[in-house]
Amino acid sequence: MIQRTTLRRTAVAVAAAATALVLSACASGASGTSASDDASDNPYGLITPGQIRVASLGDAKPYTFTDENGEFTGFDVEFFTDVASRIGIDDVVFTGQDFSAILPAVANGQFDAGVAAIGITDERKQTVDFSDGYLAGYLTVMASPAAGIEDASGLAGKRLGVVQGTLQEAYAVKNFTDTELVRFPDNNAAISAVNSGSIDAHFLDYEAAKEYAEQYGLVNAIDIPSFDAPAGFAIAKGNAEFQAALNEALHAAMEDGTWKELYEKWFPGSPMPDQYLPSDEQGE
Repeated sequence: MIQRTTLRRTAVAVAAAATALVLSACASGASGTSASDDASDNPYGLITPGQIRVASLGDAKPYTFTDENGEFTGFDVEFFTDVASRIGIDDVVFTGQDFSAILPAVANGQFDAGVAAIGITDERKQTVDFSDGYLAGYLTVMASPAAGIEDASGLAGKRLGVVQGTLQEAYAVKNFTDTELVRFPDNNAAISAVNSGSIDAHFLDYEAAKEYAEQYGLVNAIDIPSFDAPAGFAIAKGNAEFQAALNEALHAAMEDGTWKELYEKWFPGSPMPDQYLPSDEQGE
C-alpha cells in the first residue's frame, strides 16, 4: 500500500510538472508574441503608443501659446502637429511647462518631445537629442521708450530680464557683463516687471516682442541676429528611429510648402530664412 501510494503520488507529480512545462511554454510564446507586437505598434518608443506627449510653453506667441479656450496653438504647435501626422501620429498632447523644465522633463521620460522654438546648442545636446533645425530668427531687448536704451552700451548698469534657460539668458551672461540680469519663469512675468519699473528691459525673442510692443507701447531697443542656434524638436537621447522619422517629415513639410504657409500665417511681414523653403524657391 505504501509503495502503491508513493507511485501514485510520483505519477501525479510528474503529470503536474509536465502540465506546468506546457503552460510555461505557452505563456512564454504568448509573451514573446506580445513583446514583438508592442515593438511593431510603438516603433518610436513613445510613452503611450500612438500618442506624442509634448512639453511646451503657454505664453510664447506666436510660437506656442494657449488661446481663449485653453487650447495650444501657434507656429510650432501647428508645424509639429503636421510633422507628427506625417509619421502616423494624430494624437498629440501639449502640456505647458516653465522653459527651464522642458529639456529635463524630456530627458527623464516625462514627455516624448519638447516643442517651443528651442534653440539647438552644444550645451543642450548634452541633455537631449534634437531634430534638424526648422526655424531661425532674432533676439530682442525690449524696453520702455523712456528707458533710453538704444544699443548694448545702454544696458550698462541696468536691470535686464531674461527667461531662465533660454538662449537670451546664455547670450546676456556672455555679452552683457555690465548688466544686472533678473531671471523670470516666462515672458509675461518679465514684461509685467518692465511695466511696473522693477526692471529696465527684457531680453526675448523678436517675434514674441512684436505682440508686447503693440499691447504695452514698448519698443525694440536692440535686435540681434540668432541664426547660429536654429530651433529644433527636443527628444530623449538615443531614440534614433523617432529622430529620423521627425527629420524626414519636417523636410517633407518644408519641400511641399507647408512650412512656408505656416510661417506666412504666424510671422506676417517678418524676414523669411530661405533655407526652409522648397528647393525651387531657395536663393530667389
